[in-house]
Amino acid sequence: MTNSKLNIGIILGSTRDGRVSPQVGEWIKSVADEREDANYEIVDISDYELPFVGTTDGSEPGVSAWNDKINELDGFVFIVQEYNHSITGALKNAIDFLRESWHDKSAGIVSYGSTGGARAAEHLRGILAELKVADVRVHPTLSLFTDFENFTTFKPAELHLVNVNAMLDQVIAWGGALKPLRLN
Repeated sequence: MTNSKLNIGIILGSTRDGRVSPQVGEWIKSVADEREDANYEIVDISDYELPFVGTTDGSEPGVSAWNDKINELDGFVFIVQEYNHSITGALKNAIDFLRESWHDKSAGIVSYGSTGGARAAEHLRGILAELKVADVRVHPTLSLFTDFENFTTFKPAELHLVNVNAMLDQVIAWGGALKPLRLN
């Protein structure tokens, strides 16, 4: 096995106007980049302009670019906001466009909402299991009431750094362990 660093995508799970996921994603990336143990990048599903699954033959350029991006990654950190006790429709749609591209990779989940986004994260875990993605145990949860000023400006409590780093440790460990399965 090569000693090259893993490529980890920090996937922004919302596409709506006024979303706060870019703030959370940038914070996660800044924490991750200090570690120097992998190559981390923000992956914004809104950049791919994906149509709804089932309304297309998948030939749009965004679909191919999305597939290429997920294929080049070894693991993920999903930034997940809770909408009606689940993940956003945009994230579910983006996940459903692909199948094998997700297989045998690791994932961490950072969620937020009124209850820390815990219900959305649990839904995402079931989806990831079906796609052979090993989601890690440590799960930073952010509260709209204490980690966001006026529900719009992200100001995370310092205590979250311990969980974020523990989650990243697990994403890297599992991502490295699973990589040989994809090379066969």
